[in-house]
Amino acid sequence: MSLAEMNVDQLCVSTLRTLSIDAVSAANSGHPGAPLGCAAIVHALWSRFMRFNPAAPDWQDRDRFILSAGHASALLYSILHLSGYALPLEELRKFRRLGSMTPGHPEAGCAPGVETTTGPLGQGLGNAVGMAIAERYLAAHFNRPGHVIVDHYTYVLASDGDLMEGISQEAASLAGHLGLGKLIVLYDDNMISLEGPTSGWFTDDTAARFQACGWQAVRAENADSDVDAVCAAIAEARATDDKPSIILCRTHIGYASPLEGSHKAHGAPLNAEQVRATKRNLGWPEDSEFLVPDRAHEFFAALADKGRRAHQAWQEQFSRYAEKYPDLAAEWRLAAQGGLPEGWDESLPSWTQDDAPLSTRVAAGVALEAMRKRCWNLIGGCADLASSTRTLPTDGESMDTGRFDPQNIRFGVREHLMAAACSGIARHGLLRAYGSTFTVFSDYARPALRLAAMMGVGVIYQFTHDSIALGEDGPTHQPVGQLAALRCIPNWTVIRPADANEAAEAWKVALSNTHGPTAIICTRQKLPVLDRSLYPSAALLEKGAYVLADPDEGEPAIILMASGSEVHTALAAARRLSERGIAARVVSFPSWELFERQPQDYKDSVLPPQVEKRVAVEAASPMGWERYTGQRGTVIGLDRFGASGPGEEVMKLLGFSPENVEKEALALLGAE
Repeated sequence: MSLAEMNVDQLCVSTLRTLSIDAVSAANSGHPGAPLGCAAIVHALWSRFMRFNPAAPDWQDRDRFILSAGHASALLYSILHLSGYALPLEELRKFRRLGSMTPGHPEAGCAPGVETTTGPLGQGLGNAVGMAIAERYLAAHFNRPGHVIVDHYTYVLASDGDLMEGISQEAASLAGHLGLGKLIVLYDDNMISLEGPTSGWFTDDTAARFQACGWQAVRAENADSDVDAVCAAIAEARATDDKPSIILCRTHIGYASPLEGSHKAHGAPLNAEQVRATKRNLGWPEDSEFLVPDRAHEFFAALADKGRRAHQAWQEQFSRYAEKYPDLAAEWRLAAQGGLPEGWDESLPSWTQDDAPLSTRVAAGVALEAMRKRCWNLIGGCADLASSTRTLPTDGESMDTGRFDPQNIRFGVREHLMAAACSGIARHGLLRAYGSTFTVFSDYARPALRLAAMMGVGVIYQFTHDSIALGEDGPTHQPVGQLAALRCIPNWTVIRPADANEAAEAWKVALSNTHGPTAIICTRQKLPVLDRSLYPSAALLEKGAYVLADPDEGEPAIILMASGSEVHTALAAARRLSERGIAARVVSFPSWELFERQPQDYKDSVLPPQVEKRVAVEAASPMGWERYTGQRGTVIGLDRFGASGPGEEVMKLLGFSPENVEKEALALLGAE
């Protein structure tokens, strides 16, 4: 069949296929198999169902398309280019090259139309659950009878690998329970993964699995070539609005290539002869490169024009909405600009030294509740530990099946999904997201936490039970390396407050951080409220570290620096040293990242270079503290796991007592 003999669907699908394999070949790196197998699926979705405007890629009521199978990135870039997004053909030629808009796996921010950063399998599916939750919450908050301004779908293209990763079960379970009817997953059911036919290791009844979680399962046979069959399946999925849908799209990896059906088509470019053979099998000019026939160009230009008209109609609809509901429209516009409601921080709680000791988890929970009441667009929840992390709303209201107006989400024991969904909520737009669990269980969420930092989303985490001081639950629940693990992820801000007022300030700083995720690390045990008439304001937390206590006269002989509960230990040790006539400075050091953003003169004022004797105290791995203690300082940290017993006893046993800090300081000073 020649180009002239092809109908427009065949022509467009082949254009997608050949652009994708040409991009992979130009890079001599990439994954040709999935684009060849899934081009008809993507074409069916974009040509018949997707609502988008390439001239306004951030239009809030657009449909979202998530490529969870991020290895098929060449296909995503091809459809974005053809659909009129600002992604020139030259960028496809530069696929996987330094500085291009077309990295090896999709990265949010590199090219318009890329909704989220995917590649590690399952992450896109988790993000999509968050986006679908965001759509339903916004619809519940804004829509009024006769004035619907939020009504869009979240589509996901997922692979066998996505469904093998454990996060997929977490995603399926929660999405099914909530009844996210506008979430549709197109599953590339090609029965092949990198090592070969999946019959050797993945024989799940996928339809039954998802149906058991409350999903609708639809099948599309010959989905690699039958556009009408895919369209019929999507239409059937859209007809059900009270449950999410998975469409099992039977395809052949590497369709039309000499490697069709083989795992060898997955992760390596076709050679020159294989490319020619593939194009020959498709009826395509064998020696062409990056060819976009005029009819294909005209077809996609018409789609783009249709999208522009849909966006214009929505804008007119929003104008009518704004006339009738000006306050809600103002909320929308402010949130769309990334803003928070006016006076959002005016109700920040505070405590005095006369208040009873309280844990920073309790204080942070009070601050969260105050922020939640002020900020309609702050939503999130906890991984089944809210009564312990103190993140439950006082009204007791949470999202549930078919009910999406509450701000609280009960994520269940699904830390990984919680983190991926929170990133999806943030990437959706208009909303800020938060999550919560024990600090030690941040390990379960780590893949999504890493990608949150890569995307620069302002997600906030309240991680509690921050150290061995949590006590009797023992070393399985006592974090040691987790603080260091979080700090080593680029673009994370980690804050470990020392008392209730620092905990409240931590929430203020976190909500002000829109360029990356923030972790607030909180204690289980109660801590005294520092007397701020004697000590500096907790607002100095925003600088990352500040001088909490200094000698009455002269320069300190030694600096004791600490975070969290150990600040109180350092203060007590400083008093003991003072009784010996040794002048000690105490530095509250809640956040390395915030401190590193300060000018050098401020950092030198907190840690004077001439005071070389320094002790850092933190009930966690000592890794990294050496940058602040220097060669002549020491770190009192943990190089072992904790122990089961009362928290105070465990802390004392492992060296976190005023007496031991004093002992280490004296040794450093060469004093008895």
